[in-house]
Amino acid sequence: MKIKTLLCLILAVAGVGLAPVSAEVQIGVPAPDFTFTDIDGKSHTLSEYRGNTVVLEWVNPECPFVVKHYESGNIPKLQASAKADGVVWLAINSGHAGAQGDFDAAQVKAWQTRTGSAPSAYFRDQDGAVGRLYGAKTTPHMYVITADGTLVYNGAIDSIRSANRADIAKAENYVVSALTAVANGEPVKDAATRPYGCSVKY
Repeated sequence: MKIKTLLCLILAVAGVGLAPVSAEVQIGVPAPDFTFTDIDGKSHTLSEYRGNTVVLEWVNPECPFVVKHYESGNIPKLQASAKADGVVWLAINSGHAGAQGDFDAAQVKAWQTRTGSAPSAYFRDQDGAVGRLYGAKTTPHMYVITADGTLVYNGAIDSIRSANRADIAKAENYVVSALTAVANGEPVKDAATRPYGCSVKY
């Protein structure tokens, strides 16, 4: 195993980041607004999606934990299902320029084609502003925001903290559970969980 990959796995399991992030956003209050330009050059503002449930996904295409969820088809299938239900899915890469997984637009599109990934938009947060605004720690790190702009979930994608694809079927998918609760007008049972994965490369 390469040294960088091994280090990433060790830090992820330990829940340790390589750089400080801001205080965590709070469950049950309005999600912080932000504006970004996606890899197609289109400008988006989070608040423009009021009326839709929104998922924020922190991503690094080269992180082994992200590879687990993409190469298995897990996240692409979840993206497609969520979008079919009217959910807006925003993929965010907060890696600094030249960091692991800091793909340019062409590389992102090639990766999306290969994996079947289809978020509503993908953007590069190279200065880490949005990542720090939300306190994003790992890739993946997931957030769910209701149609009225309230943050109702912050944490891991699922309940088994590993890079093993075989664990996906055995885990509770916290994002699915949160989206189901929101759709049913119910409170999210596990609203805050500990994220796992590679540290965000601020």
